[in-house]
Amino acid sequence: MMIQELTQNAIELLKQLIETQSFSSEEDQTAAHIEAWFQSNNIDYKRTQNNVWAVNKYFDEDKPTLLLNSHHDTVKPNSAYTKDPFKAIVEDGKLYGLGSNDAGGCLVSLIATFTYYYNHDNLKYNLVLVASAEEESSGPNGLNSMLSIIPKVDVAIVGEPTLMNLAVAEKGLVVFDAVLTGTPSHAAHPNDDNVIYKSIDTLQWFKDFKFEKGSEALGDVKLTVSQISAGKQHNAVPADLSLVIDVRVNDAYSNAEIAEILQNKAPVTSITPRSLRLNSSSIPTDHDLVKAGIAMGRTTYGSPTLSDQAVLSCPSLKLGPGDSTRSHSADEFIYLNEIEEGIKIYVELLNRVIT
Repeated sequence: MMIQELTQNAIELLKQLIETQSFSSEEDQTAAHIEAWFQSNNIDYKRTQNNVWAVNKYFDEDKPTLLLNSHHDTVKPNSAYTKDPFKAIVEDGKLYGLGSNDAGGCLVSLIATFTYYYNHDNLKYNLVLVASAEEESSGPNGLNSMLSIIPKVDVAIVGEPTLMNLAVAEKGLVVFDAVLTGTPSHAAHPNDDNVIYKSIDTLQWFKDFKFEKGSEALGDVKLTVSQISAGKQHNAVPADLSLVIDVRVNDAYSNAEIAEILQNKAPVTSITPRSLRLNSSSIPTDHDLVKAGIAMGRTTYGSPTLSDQAVLSCPSLKLGPGDSTRSHSADEFIYLNEIEEGIKIYVELLNRVIT
């Protein structure tokens, strides 16, 4: 099939996806639309829960495997929408709708690219495409659940909106729950161990604390106290105070190292990570995919936002049409020409690497 026809079909698929609710863990109907694409293009595929996946026709176990991945779940629309989030509306070259930019445009572009190469023989890499679920919620039944089911992956392209520039690294995430304790008392009595006042110094410590190791691609580790909670009534000094700390991890640290540092140094009674599995990710800048992208005029950068790259242990490149700043915004949209350009760049990039 010609790229132009694939592009038009991909846009029609995206319109179907927009008009089908697919909140995380509720993607069964969008999965059915993706299955219909594979059926209409005579592509053998499998569905595992709400993840739809396929390998290229001439898959060869002796060759390395390149994963093409993006997700078809969405967040819930916010209250600031002025357009129907479940209506695919085209205006002034823009396709509006929930999930159009994050990450429907990337997903349909990768599906079109996989379809383009599906029947090619003598490729240098196998291709495996996974249209995954539960990315927005980091749920248990998303891409992470597929890694033991699909063929072993050697390198990956993860479709997220990057303006088709090369995100060669991505920060990981660790969320901590911390507790600071003091002495509870009646508010009318003296108390030199009021936990709320104690938290002033604790918050200042978190504000000032710096992790020593920076990263060329990702900069410094970013630590943010994002929630605080204490007390139940006006006349009682509470016994403890709870904090939530959001830490965006560069590729100079493992998540386990970040946890160990904070557990040893933070001036709190306890600090516990919710999960250590959302690691930073990267791809060497001398990898063939990156070199090919640079040769095509694409720029490289490090991404502060989290994606399904976090569950991959292989080198991975984040790349896709659309703009990350539009993600989760009201009246989300993607330009139609961004999808057209995205498919052309994906196809050309793979042509330089796998053919």
